[in-house]
Amino acid sequence: MTRAMLHAAGVDVRFGGVHALRDVTISVRPGEICGLIGPNGAGKTTLFDVLSGIRRPDGGHITFAEEDITRRSPVWRARHGIRRTFQRQQLFGQLTVTDNLVVAQDWRGGLRPGTRRHRERAAAVLRECGLDALTDAYAGALPVGQARMVELARALADPPRVLLLDEPASGTTADERRRLAAVVRHMAEEENCAVLLVEHNVPFVMELCSRVVVLDLGRVLAEGTASEVRADPAVREAYLGTSPGTSPATSPDASPDDSPGASPDAAECEED
Repeated sequence: MTRAMLHAAGVDVRFGGVHALRDVTISVRPGEICGLIGPNGAGKTTLFDVLSGIRRPDGGHITFAEEDITRRSPVWRARHGIRRTFQRQQLFGQLTVTDNLVVAQDWRGGLRPGTRRHRERAAAVLRECGLDALTDAYAGALPVGQARMVELARALADPPRVLLLDEPASGTTADERRRLAAVVRHMAEEENCAVLLVEHNVPFVMELCSRVVVLDLGRVLAEGTASEVRADPAVREAYLGTSPGTSPATSPDASPDDSPGASPDAAECEED
């Protein structure tokens, strides 16, 4: 079996008296799309903060390509290929869509910002993401769905080795979700990128991901294929708050359209 590109082992995080993550172990391999789901407050975004270096864990360690990076900064991780999108969009609103991607490449140096090579790469990524009609639009003026796709494109501007996507489908249309799914699959299958995806739109995750990990109250509750996770009574109870069979509209496999085009309900738009 291929070794993990990114691996978290025994991660603990505390906020005062609150134990946000408890002995969490999770990994993602090159070419794999792994989904991370769980009820609101389960600790999903906190785990992403640990993986991306924004927060240092109180216990456990993180390895990247078998190197311990627990104490490495977010900048070091980004420059070595660990890229992340955010639950709340982090675009440069006063820059054009193209310039948002140019800036993402500039850290390597050796080229004057905005030179042809930067812009050619930006144009290629924007075409792949279906954003080529927005190259000169200002990022701050875009609707939510397009802005999320631009944030994804920016994460791809300098090819990543690990892609951490925090609720990328939130606020998107069905067509945008289909495009998002196609881009993510391409990155995994053609670029051998390791993808870890947090998303409240559970049908989107189940359709897209080859493996799903479920967090609840800061612990790993279940892990397996989409069908295995759907059938797990503990997972259903974590989502329903009762025994399986109650309030099917909130269950992990309930949706009017069980596909990447499925739309989340209001509860799915809340923050972790």
